[in-house]
Amino acid sequence: MPQRSSLPLPLALTQGDPAGIGPDITLAAWLRRGELNLPPFLFLGDAAVLAARASQLGLTVPFAIADPANAGSVFPDALPILPIEAGVDVIAGKPHVATAKGTIAAIEMAVSLSMSGQTSAVVTNPIAKSVLYDAGFGFPGHTEFLADLATRATGKPVMPVMLLAGPKLRAIPVTIHIPLKDVPEALTSDLIAETCRITDHDLRVRFGISKPRLAVAGLNPHAGENGALGKEDDEIVRPAIDKLRSEGIDAFGPLPADTMFHDDARRRYDVAICMYHDQALIPAKALGFDDSVNVTLGLPFVRTSPDHGTAFGIAGKGIAKEDSLVAALKLANEISSKTGNNP
Repeated sequence: MPQRSSLPLPLALTQGDPAGIGPDITLAAWLRRGELNLPPFLFLGDAAVLAARASQLGLTVPFAIADPANAGSVFPDALPILPIEAGVDVIAGKPHVATAKGTIAAIEMAVSLSMSGQTSAVVTNPIAKSVLYDAGFGFPGHTEFLADLATRATGKPVMPVMLLAGPKLRAIPVTIHIPLKDVPEALTSDLIAETCRITDHDLRVRFGISKPRLAVAGLNPHAGENGALGKEDDEIVRPAIDKLRSEGIDAFGPLPADTMFHDDARRRYDVAICMYHDQALIPAKALGFDDSVNVTLGLPFVRTSPDHGTAFGIAGKGIAKEDSLVAALKLANEISSKTGNNP
């Protein structure tokens, strides 16, 4: 038996919403662990849910109750599970508010294990925000909740930055889970600049890009057309870029968003900084729906996630693709292997 120190730390993989495709893609990823050379991961969730889903999908998957200390040795032969009860009998495709407590507990446990150095990174399966809202969840989404957990753990304010990382595009929305009508009021030069600073730092430290090139999108069509289509680009976006350039950060723009994402344009930058959620996520998902990864920058631990939702409509039907989860597991391992869990 190898010594504990010789085993790689496992990734902490949360269950997500147990009625969604999280169990499906977790099972599928583990079954391909050797073929894909996957890093070991510890599933934080309900073993009964995984067993029932495996049976429904006709899969033979051995399970083992485990913890961070032995998950690495268990992983080659069985899917290691740190049990967290779902709270109710789970039916694939039928979300239930009673599962919210377990879903949240899995996220909290994953962060705690990674912050304490027992796991190498946090990888989160998709959650259903509407289910969590019905249970009183007070955060717009995963990203904001993770930042709050980090702030509580460290006593320091944490600003999270959502990065969609795919094989053809990295894209970041400056504003995230807010209505489109609220974006202009929420958008400030300081917010844009700080988002870009965090992005520049993490691309250097976590992704090994020595001098990141940040292409900054305008808010309005044609980046405002010199004020004819809105003044925000000249009054908010451009001053942020000027400030960043004075600090030595290679940011440029504001650029018309409709010409930023074709092949030639993407070769000119390392990341697209977008002003709102869909401006970033539409091109990111169009260019890499199955293999893009959601990475949260700015946290004191590594966190990745598949770049898709719970897909209740296909849960338990054997058609969910595990590609994005596989990419999230590999990227989390790659980042943490380079930088440690606290980059």
